[in-house]
Amino acid sequence: MALPYFYTDQLTSADHIVLPEDTSRHCIQVLRMKPGEQIRLTDGKGSLLTTRISHADKKNCTVTVEERSFEPHSSKEISIAVSLLKNANRFEWFLEKATEIGISEIIPLICQRTERQHFRFERMNTILISAMLQSQQTWLPVLHEPQPVEKMITSSNYPQKLIAHCEEANKKFIVEVAHGNKIQILIGPEGDFTNTEIELALKHQFQQVSLGNTRLRTETAAVVAAALLMND
Repeated sequence: MALPYFYTDQLTSADHIVLPEDTSRHCIQVLRMKPGEQIRLTDGKGSLLTTRISHADKKNCTVTVEERSFEPHSSKEISIAVSLLKNANRFEWFLEKATEIGISEIIPLICQRTERQHFRFERMNTILISAMLQSQQTWLPVLHEPQPVEKMITSSNYPQKLIAHCEEANKKFIVEVAHGNKIQILIGPEGDFTNTEIELALKHQFQQVSLGNTRLRTETAAVVAAALLMND
């Protein structure tokens, strides 16, 4: 049976580590783990520690490090820049699935047609951490604060840049044009990108792509793009 994964951003070189209070509570009070049982810790930056509980306390659980390893980041670096949604739950669903798939970077966008909601960064990042642990990965996607789509378009330095939209255009299916290991894709709001936003993207060397023959919700389009690009 796979060992449970926990996250801490305070991994040290010490042989004994005191877990944060929320992690201690989950480990001891929720999972009812006992001294002598093993858990794994990651900092979301590739480090993976196999440890054994030496002091089971719901506020200050202490573990002893038995093995340290480092998992290199995937050669695939996929960035999804996607509009915020009126329904925050749907955006959170996207964050969870994109993390499970292995996306490297997520940039929430503010577009002309975005029905913007309050962006709770800490909550969103917690969702990423939970999804990383559930899928037993050691790399946490980089989550940015929301930014205007114009700023994102003009500042992107990815070697391949894609934009998915619903307007009639000469578009190829995404896997036909995606190449290389560093790719960024733009996904628009529920009302799609405006023509001005699309033209700006094309001016800055973004390629127009199709995600299929049906019209997808924003969060569905983003997950489909993530899956296709990671498995290309």
